[in-house]
Amino acid sequence: MTVTFIKRQKERARQQRNQDKQVKREERKRLKSERPSRAECGMDPDIAHIIPGPQPPLEP
Repeated sequence: MTVTFIKRQKERARQQRNQDKQVKREERKRLKSERPSRAECGMDPDIAHIIPGPQPPLEP
């Protein structure tokens, strides 16, 4: 194999990685825009079902 051929392979691989990254970025952006915002829900969905205060005792 010649040096030029190896360079072309590396360049193609680099371009393919960049395209894959761009696709992933667009997918994350699309998913983020589809999620309801915290302002719409009025509450953080991660802590929506947590009840503050003392916890009930564990039964033996």
